[in-house]
Amino acid sequence: MQSQRKRPRLFSFEFFPPKTPEGVEKLRATRRQLAQLDPAFFSVTFGAGGSTREGTLATVLEIRAEGHEAAPHISCVASTRESIREVINEYRTNGIKRIVALRGDLPSGMAVSGEFRYASELVQFIREETGSAFHIEVAAYPEYHPQARKAQADLAAFKAKVDAGASSAITQYFFNADAYFHFVDQVEALGIDLPIVPGIMPIQNFSQLARFSDACGAEIPRWMRMKLEGFGDDTASIKAFGLDVVTELCDRLLQQGAPGLHFYTLNQAGPTSTIWQRLGL
Repeated sequence: MQSQRKRPRLFSFEFFPPKTPEGVEKLRATRRQLAQLDPAFFSVTFGAGGSTREGTLATVLEIRAEGHEAAPHISCVASTRESIREVINEYRTNGIKRIVALRGDLPSGMAVSGEFRYASELVQFIREETGSAFHIEVAAYPEYHPQARKAQADLAAFKAKVDAGASSAITQYFFNADAYFHFVDQVEALGIDLPIVPGIMPIQNFSQLARFSDACGAEIPRWMRMKLEGFGDDTASIKAFGLDVVTELCDRLLQQGAPGLHFYTLNQAGPTSTIWQRLGL
């Protein structure tokens, strides 16, 4: 963890682009509340194959107009070099300084990946096109990518992104702090030295969490899963237990040297704000 302890702490919050006028208003209220916590930036996700491109841009520009730093996600699967060139030039023109470069998921029904296969190729392309214009965030997987055949292959993929020009990394969410510490130790052994910020998922709804976790390869420890299942439809108990577990996780990460936290807010302010207050941040 030596590579992480020397870093200044950085906190950030992630949103997805709303699809309805009601969703737009809800996200504005969420941002107003979370902006009071003075995050380093708000990130905004990008749908499979660029399906939310306009929504991502609109949300990012609104965040910028409110005086906050915004970091749009860019996913390269099912994209062409020309389409990615248009996107990054659009962001550069609008004064965006930070982006999150991801491989992303194939849109439903599509079988080919397009002109990019891996996130490392996207990072390299952005660097070739724009030099040092962007701070490039990439993804890291403490419990390994769900499609990785071997742990070593996943570490090699992460190193390829760093070698291509990544500035820092945000992890997939996890509930086992030791997985994060072990991952950092492994990348340090490879000579990698950049900030690796833990991704944090507040727990509000067990069925939703289980669905997300099954899709992205994030493990819900057996003791947690059984406890959450045992609450059944008792939403209040699920939320109370979730707050306790996630706050304890965040506290341990910060105490042992994590360089900040990145919250997957799901466009809700309450859970993240409560965890923040419990941590005394």
